[in-house]
Amino acid sequence: MKEGIFFGEGMKFVKESYPDIYGAVVELNKVAYTGKVLDYKTQKLIAIGIIAATGDDLATEKQMRSGMNELNITKEEIVDSLRVVLLTSGMPAFTKAMKVLNKL
Repeated sequence: MKEGIFFGEGMKFVKESYPDIYGAVVELNKVAYTGKVLDYKTQKLIAIGIIAATGDDLATEKQMRSGMNELNITKEEIVDSLRVVLLTSGMPAFTKAMKVLNKL
């Protein structure tokens, strides 16, 4: 994730109205995405899989798009991540995510 970019209109409200909470989220993001053992690209693919498993089309698209734009993640790499979604979260989440990926 690029510095300070969070998806969701709620984060804009948090940033403006509750800067202490926003600051905590920024710090948590830095701690989560360290690249110490797993590189950022791998972590992003995990994030894509997790959000795809929720079935949230918009969030899935934003995660996929940012991974493709920021890290040159390929559709084939995303499909590998979505294979795990199929196994762990089932067909509905998998097919929704594949539909999103096809649209990109």
